[in-house]
Amino acid sequence: MFGLIFRPLRLVLKIISAILTIIVVYFVVTFVQIWWTGHAHSTADAPAILVFGTTEDNGVASQELRARLDEALVVYRADRGVHWIAVTGGNRPGDVFTEAGVSATYLEARGVPKDRIIVGGGDDTWQNVVTVASALKSHNAQRVITVTDPFHEYRAMAIASAQGLIPMPSPVENSPTIKHSLWRYYLKETLEVGVGRIIGYGRLSSWTTSNHISIPSGG
Repeated sequence: MFGLIFRPLRLVLKIISAILTIIVVYFVVTFVQIWWTGHAHSTADAPAILVFGTTEDNGVASQELRARLDEALVVYRADRGVHWIAVTGGNRPGDVFTEAGVSATYLEARGVPKDRIIVGGGDDTWQNVVTVASALKSHNAQRVITVTDPFHEYRAMAIASAQGLIPMPSPVENSPTIKHSLWRYYLKETLEVGVGRIIGYGRLSSWTTSNHISIPSGG
């Protein structure tokens, strides 16, 4: 009799256990994909580089942002067919400068012609791509070399792909970001990629930020 009573309970526990196992495996696989992509470097040619923004300091590129821009310059000068560099990133409340604007100034000072820089904006990765995707496509530059930190590379490429671009990885190896609490960044990315692939990266962006974005002209 007791067996009959507990049989449904055992079945429920088995189902819960199976679901939890699937969830754990899903996120473990996601983490491995993020780590692997962050250590991959494409050598293919592309007409454009897409640089994802990060913090600036009152008009001066932070160490993290300089590392990304320097990586973009290495690729730009490597005779890989690059004609455009798209820079992204907005500003925080109270900031005078935008990440994209600071990035453009940094690149111009190092020899990149102003008319070859597409200046975007955006407060998160999805918005970053939104602000430059149309301009890239108008220049027939759907193939882009994506430059960002290693832990961010997978999600950056996934979001670029979701918006009609063809991304190739060029993660920054010497970014100061990877020297501090790296596990937190990988945990954040694993959660965001895991959720974003299920509900859509655009919807996830709309849930996590309510800021209106404008699409700057550039390039």
